[in-house]
Amino acid sequence: MRLTPLFAGVLTLALVGTASAQTLTIATVNNGDMIRMQGLSSAFTEETGIELNWVVLEENTLRQNVTTDIATNGGQYDIMTIGTYEAPIWAGQGWLKPLDGLSADAEYDVDDLLPPIRGGLSVDGKLYAAPFYGESSFIMYRTDLMEAAGLEMPEAPTWEFIGEAARAMTDRDNDINGICLRGKAGWGENMAFLTAMSNSFGARWFDEDWNPQFDSPEWKETLDTYLSLMADAGPAGASSNGFNENLTLFQQGKCGMWIDATVAASFVTNPDDSTVADKVGFALAPDNGLGKRGNWLWAWSLAIPASSQNADAAEQFIGWATSKDYLELVAAEEGWANVPPGTRISLYENPDYQAAAPFAEMTMGSIYAADPTQPTVQPVPYVGVQFVAIPEFAGIGTNVGQLFSAALAGQMSADDALAQAQDATTRDMTRAGYIQ
Repeated sequence: MRLTPLFAGVLTLALVGTASAQTLTIATVNNGDMIRMQGLSSAFTEETGIELNWVVLEENTLRQNVTTDIATNGGQYDIMTIGTYEAPIWAGQGWLKPLDGLSADAEYDVDDLLPPIRGGLSVDGKLYAAPFYGESSFIMYRTDLMEAAGLEMPEAPTWEFIGEAARAMTDRDNDINGICLRGKAGWGENMAFLTAMSNSFGARWFDEDWNPQFDSPEWKETLDTYLSLMADAGPAGASSNGFNENLTLFQQGKCGMWIDATVAASFVTNPDDSTVADKVGFALAPDNGLGKRGNWLWAWSLAIPASSQNADAAEQFIGWATSKDYLELVAAEEGWANVPPGTRISLYENPDYQAAAPFAEMTMGSIYAADPTQPTVQPVPYVGVQFVAIPEFAGIGTNVGQLFSAALAGQMSADDALAQAQDATTRDMTRAGYIQ
């Protein structure tokens, strides 16, 4: 791959003569786009001499490891894969280095980053993490099964329609589940989906005085609808299923619908990986007519912990992996449909990408539809669509996720899960000083 002036100017810094001795340790998630990045990164090493040591982890494990390392100033990693939740909080704590070199480099073109994605990774106008891919969520569905059920997917469906369609498409004898949804416990796993879903039901995590709201009728309707839908039309063992598990089920033809990250669109339509690649349609995340859809906003991004001793080289790698040139490299190797989506304006203006990615327009529409500053129907004191942007949320959200996952597994009732979520979250928020 040709290195542009991006890699010849600001970011080369002190690398000359020492680059061959440097090794960067990169922690990342085991999602398909990151696995592809790892495979293509030999081009970066060949050009720079900088060696790369990859630590590739399951999503929940990655979050635990990098959070522990950065909070304790452990210095284990030079680059961390983090999300829209962590970036502004950790930057505010002084735990991340600002990416000033990228922001100043005209070739990198920070102004080309999608405003909703860039805004979530910045503090006081400074970029602290560069988006590798950005996403919202939408519906992926089997067009053949929808047709066989005698139904037609609206572009903007309601939850009522989704329930009807999921039950109609379910065929237990042939191992086809009408719908696959996240059930694995975690603030970024089942609670990402359920929080986004709850927004469309009029629910919220907290009222304006930070009082938890799991005892509200809106949360009960959300959880009851989810549990009923999964019992009638979901796969067995759904309480263990996260993004990757549901992706596999869909690619194997075992899901009629899947509501999840827009980034999955290229995987479910790739004939090399998906048995149903030519039978996939897309629709906006469902709503209930209350003005909010059940879609989220997220970016998996690359950041440099303040403890890194190789910050200059780390910023050079981040510049390479999130550049326009990297998108062209992926396109050359894998085709335009498989480039990391949701980060750059220029990608969505590219006619080659538009032609190769039938999901491009809906991905953009979903990203812009999510409003982190007004995520719910009612007023809230927090920012964040599928998360609450406070440091305590990771622990609180995971605790609630464990309760809801237990309810999905049949280990407790929805009412018990909600009551325990209310009590535990009230206790945690009182201890943290939010509730006086």
